[in-house]
Amino acid sequence: MIAEPIASRSSVQKENSVDVTSSGSASQTLGGVSNENRQKSLRGKRKAREVSENAKRRCSEQIRRGPGRPPLERPKNGPVEAVTLFEVITMGKSVMQAVVDDWIGAYHTDRDTALLDLISFFIQCSGCKGLVTAEMFQNKQDTDVMSKMVEEVDEGSGLQYKKFLAFPWILTVTWPLHMDSGQYPLALPGSYWRRFCSDFCEFLSVLVARSQYTIIYDSHLMDTLISLLTELSDSGVRAFRHTCTLAAVKILTALVGVALNLSVSVDNSQRLYEVEKGQSPSKRVASRVEKIEAKIAELQDKSCEIENMMDAIFKGVFLKRYRDVIPEIRAICIEELGIWMRLYSPAFLNDSYLKYLGWMLYDKEADVRLKCLLSLQVLYGDTLLNSKLDLFTSRFKDRIISMTLDRDNEVAVQAMRLLVIISESCDDVLNSDDCEQMYQFVYSSHRPLAATAGEFLYKKLLSAPSLPEPREGASEQDRARELAEARLRALLQFYRDSTLHQHVTYLVDSLWDSAGDLLKDWPSLTSLLLQNCPSLEQGLSYIQEGLVIEILLASVRQAVEGPPQAGRSKKVIGAKENKVQTDDCARLTEHFLAVLPDLLSKYSEDPEKVACLLKIPQYFQMDASEGAYSEEHLQTMLTMMGAALERHTDRGVLEAGARTLQALCCEDTPWHGLACPARDQLVQRWVDRLGSLLGETLKEDGTFSASEEQSQNLLCALKRVTMFHNAHDLSHWKLHDPVSRLLNAEIQHVGLPPQVTVQALQCLCYSVLWQLTAYGEGSPSKERTLTQRSQLRGFCEKAQHCLSHSHPAVREQAFLSVCDLLTAHSYQLQAWDHSAGTHLLFYTPDPKLQKALLAFIMEMVFTEVELDTQSGVTGSESSIVRLEDVHRRRNLLAAYCKLIVHSVLEMSMAAEVFKQYMKYYNDFGDIIKETLSRTRQIDRIESARTLVLCLQQLFLRLREEQESGACCTTVAQTFSSIKELARRFSLSFGWDQIKSRESLAMIHRDGIEFVFQGFVQQTDQHTPPYLSYLTILSEFSSKLLRPDKKTVYSYLQRYAGEHTVNSRDEAWVPLVYYQTSLLVTTEGEDSASSVSSDTLKQPSMPNPSRSPSPKQGSSDGEVHAIPSQSLKTPDLKAPPLLMSTAIKGRNPVKPKPRHKEEETEPRAPAPPSEGCPTTANEEVDVDTVDVDL
Repeated sequence: MIAEPIASRSSVQKENSVDVTSSGSASQTLGGVSNENRQKSLRGKRKAREVSENAKRRCSEQIRRGPGRPPLERPKNGPVEAVTLFEVITMGKSVMQAVVDDWIGAYHTDRDTALLDLISFFIQCSGCKGLVTAEMFQNKQDTDVMSKMVEEVDEGSGLQYKKFLAFPWILTVTWPLHMDSGQYPLALPGSYWRRFCSDFCEFLSVLVARSQYTIIYDSHLMDTLISLLTELSDSGVRAFRHTCTLAAVKILTALVGVALNLSVSVDNSQRLYEVEKGQSPSKRVASRVEKIEAKIAELQDKSCEIENMMDAIFKGVFLKRYRDVIPEIRAICIEELGIWMRLYSPAFLNDSYLKYLGWMLYDKEADVRLKCLLSLQVLYGDTLLNSKLDLFTSRFKDRIISMTLDRDNEVAVQAMRLLVIISESCDDVLNSDDCEQMYQFVYSSHRPLAATAGEFLYKKLLSAPSLPEPREGASEQDRARELAEARLRALLQFYRDSTLHQHVTYLVDSLWDSAGDLLKDWPSLTSLLLQNCPSLEQGLSYIQEGLVIEILLASVRQAVEGPPQAGRSKKVIGAKENKVQTDDCARLTEHFLAVLPDLLSKYSEDPEKVACLLKIPQYFQMDASEGAYSEEHLQTMLTMMGAALERHTDRGVLEAGARTLQALCCEDTPWHGLACPARDQLVQRWVDRLGSLLGETLKEDGTFSASEEQSQNLLCALKRVTMFHNAHDLSHWKLHDPVSRLLNAEIQHVGLPPQVTVQALQCLCYSVLWQLTAYGEGSPSKERTLTQRSQLRGFCEKAQHCLSHSHPAVREQAFLSVCDLLTAHSYQLQAWDHSAGTHLLFYTPDPKLQKALLAFIMEMVFTEVELDTQSGVTGSESSIVRLEDVHRRRNLLAAYCKLIVHSVLEMSMAAEVFKQYMKYYNDFGDIIKETLSRTRQIDRIESARTLVLCLQQLFLRLREEQESGACCTTVAQTFSSIKELARRFSLSFGWDQIKSRESLAMIHRDGIEFVFQGFVQQTDQHTPPYLSYLTILSEFSSKLLRPDKKTVYSYLQRYAGEHTVNSRDEAWVPLVYYQTSLLVTTEGEDSASSVSSDTLKQPSMPNPSRSPSPKQGSSDGEVHAIPSQSLKTPDLKAPPLLMSTAIKGRNPVKPKPRHKEEETEPRAPAPPSEGCPTTANEEVDVDTVDVDL
């Protein structure tokens, strides 16, 4: 029997703030003891309330300090008070072992006091600021005790109670209600609380480790702890459940370590016993054998006791909490389960425990799934353990494979990592279909997943033992080259077999971390390209050669720059990786300077291969010293590059050569001295050839006359000059005048081939752009300014004429050229100093040119794509054609929208584009929406006026078609689509109603004037012809503030009050609809529809300083307009008076049923009822804020 801890109660209260009261035995609860117990209970409740109030004050101080900050430090001066275990945890791991030893010593002295101190520690670690009361429970035959184990809430005192059994005590924990808010140490953010969690776990591990030889087997400490943690982990309070679940599983992990030590001791003792038993009877000592047997039995009993403890924690805590509603608790359980399986596999690594890992692979939280995968990686990675996972693998393999498509990127990466480990440790687990599915992830947009899939691909295919063995007798260099060649052939075969044949750069990026040595083995790759094998089996095929060159270029680019591919996240490069990149750059520069001329010579006839090879010098080491590389090799390379550019006129070859020479001709590179003369010689030959051809084909009267051969030669010369003019400033050769004469021949006399016209437009555009760039570098004279302006105007006139060309390629090139030039001109004007005379360079496009640009957009962009179904094009090919066409049209639309955004064109020119917002939303919705946003940033009023113009033009076009009796064509939109477009425009104003007040007021004012202005009510025409436009205008009413709604309503009454309105007539339904949209309110608005009930019972007298409020919704179903005498019309020069929008009537307006088309006029909604929600912003003062209409 344990004595009642009465004598130590005061000390425990002083040190640990734990109220320990004695209830005596069960036989002492009769007679006069009940009154004493009642008084104790009252004192206990009063004390609980006081402690709760103190806890609330401490909690408020903690909140003021912030949830992520540590508690306030104690004063350094003055007497040092005894600290609790909770405060020791905050000191860090340095004093952990000493404090645990002191607690064990205190436990030996007075285990009840020490245990209560430990219990208080767990309660405090849960963030509880309440009171812990303990009473002795010594009668195990008390059958009524379990009915007292409750968890209740006392809302009157604001406290929660939990009473539970932690033998030999019945503990009662009392805490404030606000504790269940989620603010407890394990849930608080910040580095301090993360360190606290680590120290908390460390304390439990040290406690079990230091007590494993002494008090852990006394049948008191662990029973109390397990009972305490089991009860608190089953609490409805998250703080108790989270903290005690973590403590329980960490104690189980520490017990696993104890069990391992015991198993080692048992094995050692067993071997010692066998040695003693193996000795001869004369040398055997019976007492020693008996001691060893007794020790073995003792160790086995201890091991059995430890296993019972672990089983109790597992069944009492894990089995209830591994599926807890809190994902953090589930993740803790699964993480510790993986540790138990790894450390103590004989007990935990079986199907009875593995099923929990498999089940939690389906958890809805990514963190729980991630913990499962990480635990399985450790198990599969251990060769001694993976043999026990066969049944688990067969059951959950499909789930693991499907997790590579997980919506959480980290889970997908770790699932792929697990499959890599499984493929290495378990043979024939993944079949060919599974591997094929994994291989395709090398093209994933998430780089870590792609890199892991690349590792899987490399280990399964490129490092597979099925590769041919190198031949015997070869040198080490030959063996390495043959192995690299075999691996490269396997990679080429995989690339050819996959369906994604245009993603070499993605494949190289995915394989870079695992197969970087193979991809950077440029000598082996180039030797494979340069070898001449007579048989096809030994050499590479034509397609394989092209793939090797593409891989070569991609690996060079990856080694030098390592840029992220489109859609992939950028890999962070450290100092070590930067040093590796520098070394690789120097190595590839030295190698390709010597090898590239031979490659260009071998593949000089293939333009695609030449284009790839010409890009390699762009990645040379440009910051090398003058004599770092051989000038002879550089000269040879430049010669071969010039020969390739002379041989080919393909766009890819010319562009690659121009960009490469641009990189080599930079003044800060060591190649500048040799590259610039080589480039100038090339350009000079092309310009001379172009000049001679123009002299032969252009006659004195300005006409163009050329044979087919001359036209082809002229086209080739223009292509070379134009492509180089894009990357190099060729103003020194004065190409503007001869090319301008060539275009004049087409404009004045026609007859120029379309392709020649396209190249001439492009070349002339580059010439003007380069001169425009050079214009702002110095202080230009007036003559140069006028010359530049005349060149700009002349090009625009030529482009305007070409916009009406019969060939679509010419029209498209003219459009793009003039858009690029005008956009660049506008940008340069904004960047230049206007005081330097640049005002003379201002240029506004001719109105005819503006109309031509708009007509081109309407014809070439906003048209339906018609695919030729008779040409035998398959479904995939037709989708590709359509995507390319959409991409082309998006570029055209973006070029036009840039002119509007840069204020080259008037903002009203965007109205035609905005009309197409709904019809072409899938293809161009993002571009039109961005244009609308940019124009609003430039001028809100003008942007709103453009929207009004757009809607009114659509409405008038629809009216014209309806009046003519024709059905709605593809050009004109239906009434419902116009209304939906207005709704989208309204949504584009966003939530900030203050910024858009003036714009929205202008939209309503123009709409009201558009409907009523100039209308005189007559017998034959009693409604305005455009009255249904008010239905469209009502879509903008929800964005108005409450005072603005009143102002707009009064402005509406200025026009509508002059006419007789009968709501029973369907012709007036749009007006009722619009009035209702202005009177309706949303929740939170202080309006007449949400006044108090007292006000409704006894209405107040109207304010004489305001106009009378309009009456709506009379009993007969009509809405009567206010006479003009009772409502003064405000002057447009001054803001009108704000009117009250009190709705006196509550009966809804019920117009007569109609049988017209829906596109003509929609029904009017019912007016707002008493419970109608409101839409205004309460922060606006109704009596002082108004909008000038």
